[in-house]
Amino acid sequence: MARKFTEVFEKGLKVIDINEKGMGVAKDHKGAVCFIKKVIPGDVVDIRIYKKRRGYYEAEPTKWIKESKHRTQPICGHFGICGGCKWQHLSYQEQLKFKEKGVLHNLKHIGKMEIKDILPIVETKNPYYYRNKMEFSFSNKRWLTEDEIKEKEIVEKNGLGFHRSGNWDKVVDIKKCYLQAEPSNEIRNAIRSYALENQLVFFDTREQNGFLRTLMIRNTLGGEVMVLIQFFKENTKQRKALLDFLISKFPQIISLLYCINSKLNDSLYDQEIYCYSGQDFITESINDLSFRINAKSFYQTNPKQAKVLYAITKDFASLKSHETAYDLYTGTGTIALILSNSCKKVVGIESISEAIESAKENANLNKIKNAFFEVGDMKEVFDDAFIKRHGKADVVITDPPRNGMHVNVVKQLLKLSPKRIVYVSCNSATQARDLSLLKVKYELVKSQAVDMFPQTHHVENVVLLQLRTIHE
Repeated sequence: MARKFTEVFEKGLKVIDINEKGMGVAKDHKGAVCFIKKVIPGDVVDIRIYKKRRGYYEAEPTKWIKESKHRTQPICGHFGICGGCKWQHLSYQEQLKFKEKGVLHNLKHIGKMEIKDILPIVETKNPYYYRNKMEFSFSNKRWLTEDEIKEKEIVEKNGLGFHRSGNWDKVVDIKKCYLQAEPSNEIRNAIRSYALENQLVFFDTREQNGFLRTLMIRNTLGGEVMVLIQFFKENTKQRKALLDFLISKFPQIISLLYCINSKLNDSLYDQEIYCYSGQDFITESINDLSFRINAKSFYQTNPKQAKVLYAITKDFASLKSHETAYDLYTGTGTIALILSNSCKKVVGIESISEAIESAKENANLNKIKNAFFEVGDMKEVFDDAFIKRHGKADVVITDPPRNGMHVNVVKQLLKLSPKRIVYVSCNSATQARDLSLLKVKYELVKSQAVDMFPQTHHVENVVLLQLRTIHE
């Protein structure tokens, strides 16, 4: 039987860092690491250690001796409860500082990389209302506040919002979210009110039953809106009534979609999507290019900052008109199509067939003839036969998911040995791991972080690798 941990109190600890969960990082007087709730770098606090883990403690402040000058008042009433925007109590300039610090730490200590040129992190001009896609869950077991529990009389148990971190079957009922521009909040709140008034059944995750399952809202900088509702089972009368209500109340919804998903998870990728009203896509623009985005499309969630990210990627690639480029993990072909006017040929690879279909549609939409796309598992498709079909690439762009590139992809890159590799990553730790394998042939010329996700620890990083000369 495990021993019960006895509470320990420490006085006067200075917070020196912040982790991805928004907890401050300090060291106790014996040098042990403590993760502390509600504090930020610069705070000096007395703490109560309530949990011991292998190699560290978790604690909460009992008294503030000194408050950090970088502390800000969170604007969201759900801060600390919903699990999102965990850095909202830290000033934006300090957020940038610690994001950049984390990226460089990973490149130097995990990747063991020497960086010739470190360019300053690019801040976003819109630290709120920047997301173009939000997903919410219906639940008949919403998260209850401490005050509600004390009152013991719960008026309403249904909720529509985000799953509570650490409580997968609970949903925090969100009244106002500061991540997506209106009419996002208006639509979500209207759907909740309609569902409650008409006694529609909210989903029960544990029992796997109910009617209303999830809500997705996508928008564009031009004001186009897509709404998709997942129903756990069909009820034609109730479904049509709800969708007709949305049409009448929100004329700006130009794409109203639904699906019936009775499987164990909420993933859309294996589901049939039905268009109830309007069209099955919305259109976003980058410079003079247009991109159609459907329900299953991957598109950068901060569209304003995506333009900056892609401009840096294009600059790092330094493509010439006679060169060939590969775009690994191309998604819907956004980067490939942006690069197409700078090179002879660009070829994108992606594992999701719907994404490749969208990439081809977007190429046709923009009358681009020198962009080609293939679908398949990267570690299998990116082989010698692929290179023979398309010709050797002079430049490779790679923008993998958070877990980075498969080792076989790294081996094939080393075998291909393009002159330049531009590696775009949303996880600098796995990026650094991959760079440590590539450095046998490549030097890290430039690195620049781009803040795509204010109020969170997430950050994109772009690096330029250059093939070492034969004399090195």
